[in-house]
Amino acid sequence: MARILAIDYGMKRTGIAVTDALQIIASGLTTVNTNELLLFLKEYVAKEDVELFIVGEPKQMDNTASESEALIIPFLEKLQKQFPHIPMQRVDERFTSKMAFQTMIDSGLKKNQRKNKALVDEISATLILQSYLYSKH
Repeated sequence: MARILAIDYGMKRTGIAVTDALQIIASGLTTVNTNELLLFLKEYVAKEDVELFIVGEPKQMDNTASESEALIIPFLEKLQKQFPHIPMQRVDERFTSKMAFQTMIDSGLKKNQRKNKALVDEISATLILQSYLYSKH
């Protein structure tokens, strides 16, 4: 089996998480500057077999698209053009940043470590991926 890669797209930074090859465990991979995201993905896909991209879908509480969705659409088009052989699925990402921050607190990270926005983005991507994995089973 190939890995599933999740993307928590942001204006400045993008969190990335992946599954193991058996698609059982979701793990945070890294956070990259969004302007370097496609290059990072190109290099990663050249080294690892990826069968699916999961991209967070920001929504409002009333289920309508968030304002940041307008920034994600152009990225999705580039992603599809760059990797036409890898399908893409969207997963509701409401509350993932709050849950990521709570996860950092629960794991005992110090206050200055919790200010690391890159870590929040990576944990958010992991939560998006876990959500997808749970929905599959």
